[in-house]
Amino acid sequence: MELEKSYNYKTTESRIYELWESSGCFNPDKQPNIDAKKGNYVVMIAPPNITGSLHMGHALENTISDILVRYHRMSGFKTLWVPGTDHAGISTQSVVEKDLAKKGISKHDLGREEFIKKIWEWREKYGSLILNQLKRLGCSLDWSRTAFTMDAGYKEAVKYVFEYYLKKGWIYKGKRVINWSVKDQTSLSDLEIYYKEHKDSLWYIKYPIAGRPDEFITVATTRPETMLGDTAVAVNPDDERYKKFAGQKAVVPLVNREVPIISDAAVDLKFGTGAVKVTPAHDIADFEIGQRHNLQAVEVINTLGKVNEAFPEFKGLKVTDARKKIVEKLKELGLIEKEEEYTHNVAYGERCHTIIEPMLSNQWFLNMKELAKMAIDAVESGEVKYHPEKWKDMALTWLKNIKDWNISRQIWWGHPVPVDPEGNKISNGAGGSTDVLDTWFSSALWPFASLGWPNPTDDFEKYYPTNVITSARDILHLWISRMIYSGLEFTGKVPFKDVLIHETILAKDGKRMSKSLGTGLDPMDFIEKYGADAVRFGLIYQSLGCQDIKFGEEFIVTGGRFANKLWNIARFIMMKIGPDYVFRKYESFEDLRNQNPGLAEKYAKELARINELSMAVSKGLGEYKFGETLHELYRYAWHELADKLIEETKSKDDEVTKDMLTYILQTILRLLHPFMPFVTEEIYSHLPIPDKSMLLVEHWPEK
Repeated sequence: MELEKSYNYKTTESRIYELWESSGCFNPDKQPNIDAKKGNYVVMIAPPNITGSLHMGHALENTISDILVRYHRMSGFKTLWVPGTDHAGISTQSVVEKDLAKKGISKHDLGREEFIKKIWEWREKYGSLILNQLKRLGCSLDWSRTAFTMDAGYKEAVKYVFEYYLKKGWIYKGKRVINWSVKDQTSLSDLEIYYKEHKDSLWYIKYPIAGRPDEFITVATTRPETMLGDTAVAVNPDDERYKKFAGQKAVVPLVNREVPIISDAAVDLKFGTGAVKVTPAHDIADFEIGQRHNLQAVEVINTLGKVNEAFPEFKGLKVTDARKKIVEKLKELGLIEKEEEYTHNVAYGERCHTIIEPMLSNQWFLNMKELAKMAIDAVESGEVKYHPEKWKDMALTWLKNIKDWNISRQIWWGHPVPVDPEGNKISNGAGGSTDVLDTWFSSALWPFASLGWPNPTDDFEKYYPTNVITSARDILHLWISRMIYSGLEFTGKVPFKDVLIHETILAKDGKRMSKSLGTGLDPMDFIEKYGADAVRFGLIYQSLGCQDIKFGEEFIVTGGRFANKLWNIARFIMMKIGPDYVFRKYESFEDLRNQNPGLAEKYAKELARINELSMAVSKGLGEYKFGETLHELYRYAWHELADKLIEETKSKDDEVTKDMLTYILQTILRLLHPFMPFVTEEIYSHLPIPDKSMLLVEHWPEK
């Protein structure tokens, strides 16, 4: 069957994908080439958020997963790749709010119930868009098992886990200093914030010593507005300068509150004067000092980011305005000793991109002590392995310094905290808490809840635990570590054996890819322009184990050219062998040697080379060296096969030469299929091979 003159990805890719999908071979229960001795190979997609469309990081991540899945499927493993999407709590609520704002509508105009209906409508639109984009990329997911983190069964799993933790006493409600997003009006965990360097003023403020108004202790602070809530001045116990103040009290200016001067080892002798103001309601370090010294917590800033009613002179002022007015007052009183420029890091919300306000809040927390210990043991023992290995150390550092997890959020979209308003019992729905759970609370259950747990489903029994999880480094702690301890606590098994952390894709100039910054790129645009195989090639060709990839479109262009080169190689070989030639199908190199000893003898060197390449590709994929492996395949196909071997055999027309070329063509198509599935499947479909299957489920070249 003669090939067309050139490869046309636009007319090929959708047709090929429909062929794969209609065959049912993505479903392990219908997979035809299973070798029972190999066992299962299971991968869970890192479920993309339903906040829009896929980005370049998703494209890289899912190409990597698809390579592994296709390789293992061809190798005879019973292979399952579970698709799905994440409801993405605050992220989704934010984008829907922005969408409604374009029409002049706020969530409060609609009310909670109607607003949630709008989010479900959004999910129907963008959830299916994301899944279709994965299909366009060529991802061989089992669509019959598509999961969503707000499905009815998933909700059951989340409620079960919350109730379980509550009964164990690991979930508790407490008033602690948390990260508060004034813009989003919700608490955030430590992993949902980032830091930006600021140049601010550092004010040195004199606090009079109680009973001795002419004597002062000077503290340094960047936040004079919170001094209204000071309940102590703290010094380091080793600081000789302040020994004389032991047991004495200072007077907080403007509010004339007498507070103790205390000693605490947390105070940095080198910061400012070595004496610090302590505001337990508005700083996590101060809160912990307050807990150790039984200090009162006086709240100053409310959830709107303004001074509260307890301070009439400053009531209703925004933080920055209150700061300015308080500094003016202190200057009038002669209590500002000096002001200097100070560079420090300030916390921002990762979604709202506004400054976080630490404040005292009544929230639900999960005690992490026992859960973290389980994860640490699994990682240190090697039960879970990280690739590259450097991420193991990062995971352990976080787990060993973990704090209790603030799991409640003051938003509308998500899994409701399943308690009554008093938090005394599990709520069956009506009258429950208005808070919802942190998105990552439900995401932590993904490897088993997506298989039907806590119900004893066949899928859970057969396909858990999984083999590998592929993810970006930015959710190493948010998601990966939480899945490990969740899996151990609820199933007794780690959820996966390998954690594969892929590179971060940056813009060409090294800047972060971002739609808002104008540096974001849409993989669908490149698929439309060059084809899915070219995009997959371009991403993997740059994936060489480095921390970041400075994305270059030229590699996608190379991928498109390579797809055409493969087409031309196949077209030449098929023209050379003629219409009457019948391909031989060999299950292994040993099979070839037995069936065709003349070929094995005449082209021993060429066959040894393709056999060597097959082993190198298998080894490379087994070691997650995707970029290096693709480079080797590219060099062989272009420079050894096309430039050398085909040129050397152009004048040879004997059957053994034809056998050699067709064997190598079949082999290189199989080896390249996980990387470039569309063009390889299309070429393979035209080869006159007796009793052939789709390349998708053909046997992987064995040693």
